[in-house]
Amino acid sequence: MPAHSIVLGDVQITRVIEWSGPIRTARFIIPDSDEQVWRRNQDWLAPHFWTPADDAYRCHIQTWVLRSEGKTILVDTGVGNDRQRPQVPQFAGLRTDYLARLREAGVAPEDVDVVVNTHIHYDHVGWNTESRDGEWVPTFPNATYLIPRPDNLYFDPETAHRRRAPRDEHERVRWEGSKLVFNDSIAPIHRAGQAVLWEDVHRIDGNLLLEAAPGHTPGSSVLTLRSGTDRAVFVGDMLHSPVQVLDPRWNSCFCDDLQLAAKTRHTYLARAAELRELVIPAHWPGHGAAEVRKDGENFAISAWAAFPTAAAD
Repeated sequence: MPAHSIVLGDVQITRVIEWSGPIRTARFIIPDSDEQVWRRNQDWLAPHFWTPADDAYRCHIQTWVLRSEGKTILVDTGVGNDRQRPQVPQFAGLRTDYLARLREAGVAPEDVDVVVNTHIHYDHVGWNTESRDGEWVPTFPNATYLIPRPDNLYFDPETAHRRRAPRDEHERVRWEGSKLVFNDSIAPIHRAGQAVLWEDVHRIDGNLLLEAAPGHTPGSSVLTLRSGTDRAVFVGDMLHSPVQVLDPRWNSCFCDDLQLAAKTRHTYLARAAELRELVIPAHWPGHGAAEVRKDGENFAISAWAAFPTAAAD
């Protein structure tokens, strides 16, 4: 079994990190959060998730590799190399050895059967494609790419005019940048005939089920794992930071529908607490995932996953 892996039921889960580091301040990323809550919990939020000295929010950009029923499935594909990303200058022109890291985990591009994009944001779809001879083409030639239909409609430049007006300049800039994301990371998948648009629910196999979980984006989704007695839920960007477990009303600055995002977050945390699902977000450093429990009207971390922190941070 590759390093940095765990097994739940019959499903092997391997963590492949594209990038790790600070992005803006914690209060910029989670603008409604209470500074005192961060301070009271800094003994476990720092240093993996937050550095108190400069209030830096820390995260991973990573892929979860699942091996289930003989198939290799990637959950989210990071930023990608050589992208124009004016909305996030920190990642414009990023170059990493992501494909080499996938190979270290035992995965060659041609081995991938399914790619799951939990939603269409730049840091979840980038390695859908790579540049060859000046064109963006699918990185994983044998894969079916599962793309949420509502996000496809929302972010496609041909139909994006139907969106509401941006709330502020930050959102306007992000939306302008999303056109580039769609054109280099989603449109080539459609042209290659490898895209499958889905909505509501989509079963991948006997262990894995995609479910709509809108709010962060209209098409945001979760991937539920149920195998034997083990349970997990890959929640994408529903939880940018574990501080949101402590108060699910706190959205990230990237959430589209604030009221719906908070409602969805509470719904899935309540389910995870009841069913003892391992909650696996897209961006958590440290142990990467956790079990949660009810704590009054909110929730708390009850146990961390077994992914090692040394290689992750």
